[in-house]
Amino acid sequence: MRVGIDSVEIKRVAKAIEKPAFVKRVYSDEEIELLNGRRAESYAGNFAAKEAFSKALGTGMAGLKWNDISVLRDEKGAPYLKLKDTAEKAAKGLNFTVSITHTEFTATAIVIAY
Repeated sequence: MRVGIDSVEIKRVAKAIEKPAFVKRVYSDEEIELLNGRRAESYAGNFAAKEAFSKALGTGMAGLKWNDISVLRDEKGAPYLKLKDTAEKAAKGLNFTVSITHTEFTATAIVIAY
């Protein structure tokens, strides 16, 4: 079992998501659909979850494409990862649990790989 955690400043992500190129590079089409109309802390939480995923792998983002990692929500609103291409290959069949929280200023996510 491995654990990854990350925390990001919401205001930094809020500024970054003003740029469509950033959004397209970091978020998958499914995430963009999910996050459209939501506040910056939702984007920041997903960003933190992607970083936490890479830390749980022990590789960081090296060799991964940001938008190959989708952080989606189930029917009850709980986050989960949907991986493709570079992320799926790096995960090597592992399963993942994700939790995201935020304050007024930061979003934090933890990913457990098992």
